[in-house]
Amino acid sequence: MATLLIEIQTEELPPKALENLSSAFAASLFDSLKEQGFTAEDSKVTAFGAPRRIAAEVTAISERSPDKPFRQKLVPAKIGLDADGNATAALKKKMAALGIECEPSQLAVVNDGKQDQLYYDGVKPGVLLAEGLQAALDKAVKQLPIPKVMSYQLEDGRTVEFVRPVKHLVALLDDKVVDVELFGLKAGRDTRGHRFHCKAPVEITSAESYAKEMQAAKVIPSFDERRNKMVQELKDAAKRLDAEIIMPQDLVNEVAALTEWPVVYDSSFDEEFLSVPGECLILTMQQNQKYFALRDQNGKLKNRFLLVSQIEATDGGDAIRSGNARVVRARLADAKFFYDQDKLQPLESRVSGLSNVVYHNKLGTQLERSERVRKIAQQVAKKIDADPKLADRAAMLAKADLRTLMVGEFPELQGIMGEYYAEHDKEDAKVALAIREHYQPRYAGDELPSTRESLAVALADKMETLAGLFGIGQLPTGEKDPFALRRHALGVLRMLMEKELPLSLDDLIQIAMQIEMTAPGVKDTSDELRQFFTDRLRVMLKDKGYSAHEVESVIEVRPELLSDIPKRLKAVHDFMGMPEAESLAAANKRIENILKKSSGETGSEVDATLLVEPEEKALYEAISKVEPKLGADYSAGHYDAVLKELAPLKAPVDAFFDKVMVNAEDPKLKRNRLTLLNELHKAMNKVAKLSCLAS
Repeated sequence: MATLLIEIQTEELPPKALENLSSAFAASLFDSLKEQGFTAEDSKVTAFGAPRRIAAEVTAISERSPDKPFRQKLVPAKIGLDADGNATAALKKKMAALGIECEPSQLAVVNDGKQDQLYYDGVKPGVLLAEGLQAALDKAVKQLPIPKVMSYQLEDGRTVEFVRPVKHLVALLDDKVVDVELFGLKAGRDTRGHRFHCKAPVEITSAESYAKEMQAAKVIPSFDERRNKMVQELKDAAKRLDAEIIMPQDLVNEVAALTEWPVVYDSSFDEEFLSVPGECLILTMQQNQKYFALRDQNGKLKNRFLLVSQIEATDGGDAIRSGNARVVRARLADAKFFYDQDKLQPLESRVSGLSNVVYHNKLGTQLERSERVRKIAQQVAKKIDADPKLADRAAMLAKADLRTLMVGEFPELQGIMGEYYAEHDKEDAKVALAIREHYQPRYAGDELPSTRESLAVALADKMETLAGLFGIGQLPTGEKDPFALRRHALGVLRMLMEKELPLSLDDLIQIAMQIEMTAPGVKDTSDELRQFFTDRLRVMLKDKGYSAHEVESVIEVRPELLSDIPKRLKAVHDFMGMPEAESLAAANKRIENILKKSSGETGSEVDATLLVEPEEKALYEAISKVEPKLGADYSAGHYDAVLKELAPLKAPVDAFFDKVMVNAEDPKLKRNRLTLLNELHKAMNKVAKLSCLAS
């Protein structure tokens, strides 16, 4: 058993795809070699990925794959053999086509359930690693998740396609070159090291020495190791500067994919730029220059930043620091110019310009949409005890920052810049905050809007989108959800539930749909939208750890307020731990089935004079005794108490079904007993539909 190394050395690979490319290449290569039988039980694969290479190391590899026994189906025995057991022309033709040479007596006869079939049992000889590796390589490069394929020409004039032009191919089994080729290149042991610090070719001695020899050439081939080294150096540098580093994971991954040998330096910019909102400066540094911004211990942005180079400077990095300071100054000057220019024009004056921004070709412009959001926000505000005037003002200004220079440069700042400009215009603090927060929650786990006015605008904004797109038939299909409608729906559910808003989902859908139907071509799709919300609600609640039966039991009773659902679910979950739960749930299901078959036969109330059997009298007394307490606890929202109070009903319910004939011959007795069961059913299903809990 030996160690195999494959490296494809290229021109600079796309940084955002590098980690995925390297892991996919290693996984595909390993799976293919395993499928062919070259690996052992303890074989392991290690992925390498650097700006100019993807590579994989696989341990415990055989130089030859094992022989594999196989069974080949030929023809039915009655067609392949004559009366004397000799091969017929049909059998000879089939064997010749498959390259099989043997006597008919050596063939196996197996009945397939219909007739006897002739089979050839043979052994397929193993192949050398070079042959198997060539097939694995060809397959791996074809399966790579390349974001954008690049065509380039080989020296012999052929045109090939890959993520980037390939310069060298290394294939080693221990210290021996494996005879494979790729993109017109024959495998060897030569590659290239660091672009600036290592000009000479690098000769890899053996597969196991690859990582060590590449590091000597100033390349850390492991993506994880390189990233970890870079992150630690960034943290150390920030600590030396007594600062907190702003280090989003996407930026960390991208910078790690841009550098072969990360070296961290600090630099600075003029303090005058700190007058620009911090979010603008941070985005400018991150997106344009891949810098890491710094905050002081109070969370205030500093006029210093960290940068990652791949050059170990001989002058201590002074030239790198000053050069990057000059570059960032120009970028920050642009941001300051945008900010200063935007402030010259009040946010309100930009609203009319939204008529030039198309929202959707069937739903009109952003201005038309904004008017619908305003109307929804006003009605929602009244329902949730927010100030309708402030909610209306915030909804009117919510999209105005789309017409600013800063948001035009950085779309990620929409809402954020709106708040800054509203504050500059002396708008009410709640209005300014709502402009920022109406986009929340932007993603799963994001914070919810903090004020009732912000919630009103956020709900209006998301509901306008949902009602409008559902109204024109633009529903999500499968995994495709271009307008993020699932995310919008989850955001609405979270706000109603977690903020305990006094507004039902049905009312919210009705408000949004009525206003949205004023737009041409929008149809009333309230039912479809309600079902969409219900499906999202199921997913959300299951993700919180509740079982499908528990979730369904609560959803089925359609609580008016979603804020009730968590309390009901907890009560149901606790109820399921009671010894009486299973029996009561089964009885409830039985009652439902009886009542469905006897629809319209129940009375308005039980007639006690018609109760003749001891068991039905006992059940009536048990219900009468527990109902007042149930009603009081239910009205007070003590759902756990309501379900616990059902426990004493188990014995009389069981006895009733054991001894009492519901469908009595006397119509009056039957009607009274059905009415009794109906009363029991209503008492048992206040909190949740217990029949959903029956196993």
